[in-house]
Amino acid sequence: MNILQALFFPPEQPGGVSSMVPYIQERFQKMGWQMELFSLPKRVRNKGQEEIVFQTFDHKAFAGNELVDKYMQTYKDYVWWTKLRIQKSYDIIHAHHPIAALVMKQLFPDTPLVVTIHSSYERELILNGRIEEGGVEHRFLTSIYKELELKADQLMTVSESFRSYISPMIEHPERIKVIPNGFDEKRFKPISHENEVPQLITVCRLVPAKGLDILLHACAELKERGYGFVLHIIGDGPIRKELETLAQELDLYDDIIFYGYMLHPEQFMPFFDIFVLPSRAEAFGSVFAEAALCWLALIGTNVGGIAEQIDDGVNGLLVPPENVGALADAMEKVVSDSSYRYNLARSAWNKAKKVYSLTRVISQLKKVYVGIKPEELAE
Repeated sequence: MNILQALFFPPEQPGGVSSMVPYIQERFQKMGWQMELFSLPKRVRNKGQEEIVFQTFDHKAFAGNELVDKYMQTYKDYVWWTKLRIQKSYDIIHAHHPIAALVMKQLFPDTPLVVTIHSSYERELILNGRIEEGGVEHRFLTSIYKELELKADQLMTVSESFRSYISPMIEHPERIKVIPNGFDEKRFKPISHENEVPQLITVCRLVPAKGLDILLHACAELKERGYGFVLHIIGDGPIRKELETLAQELDLYDDIIFYGYMLHPEQFMPFFDIFVLPSRAEAFGSVFAEAALCWLALIGTNVGGIAEQIDDGVNGLLVPPENVGALADAMEKVVSDSSYRYNLARSAWNKAKKVYSLTRVISQLKKVYVGIKPEELAE
C-alpha cells in the first residue's frame, strides 16, 4: 500500500505531529509499506491564484478579514505547491491539517482521505488574545470542521476531550475515531541522577495559551514559602520579553533560565526532575507524554488531553487552570518530597510506555488504512 502523509508544517518543525509522523513513516516502511511525507515550505508565499469553493459554507462571506484572507491564500499556495510537486497517485492520503486535507481532496477526489485533527487553531487564537469568541475569524474557522467531515473518509482526533469539543460543529461526531499520539521510545533515554536543588522544566511555545504567567506567579509563591528550585523554560514566542520582565518583577531572575527554541528538547529533559505546564487548553499535550518517557514527575492543568494523560496523584498532579495557589501547592508537594516525586515519575513512565507507544499507534493506523483499502493487502 502506498500512503501519503500530508502535513502543513515541514517535519523538522517542533510539535506533536512533526515529532511523530516521520517515525510512523519509518515503522511502516520497515513493514514493507510505501509511505511519503509532504508539506508546504515556508518559502512558498502568495503563489496560488486558483479559486476555492467549499460545499458546506461560502467562505467569500468572510472575505476582507485579514486572518481569513491569509488562511485562504495559504490554501491557494498549498494547491499551487501540490500541483507542482505531486505527479503520482496514492492508495490513501492521510492529512494532518485542515488545509492539507481539503486541498488533497480537491486535487485527488477519488483517493480515500484520512484526516487527523490535532488541535484547535481558533481556540488557540482566542486564548492568545488574537481573535474574539463568536467573531468573524472564529465563525470561519469553526465552519471548516463540517467541510472536513464531508470530505474525509475517516475523521480522527487525538483525545476524547477534543472529540467532545468539535462534536457540536459536525453532523456525526460518533464517527470520529480517537487515536492518541504515540512516541518512539528509542528517542527517550532516562538518566539516573540526583539534583541537590529540584530542577523544573517546561517546554512550549511562549504564548498566553500556555499559562506561563500563572507558572511564574506560582514559582514566586513557592519561593516565598522557602523552597529552592530552578525553572528551565525551553521555547520561544511573542511573549518572551513579557515573561522575562515578569520574572524580574517577581524576583525570580536567579531562579529561571530562558533557553529559547530547541529542536530536540527530549535530549535535554532527562537531566531534570519535574515537568510543569499550566496550559489554558490542550488538545492532547504531546510534551507531557514526552516528559513522562524522560522519567519526569508531571504537573499539568485539568484541561483537554492533559487530563486524559495524568491520573491525579498517581502518575502526576492536576490543578485547575488559572489557579496560582493550587499550582504552587502541587509544585510544593513534588519539590519537597523526592520519594513522592520519584514514584510519580515512575508511574508516568509506565503509563506512557504502555498507552502512548508508537507501536500502539502503528497498529491502530494499520487497521484504519486496511479498513479503507482492504483490497490492496489482499493482492
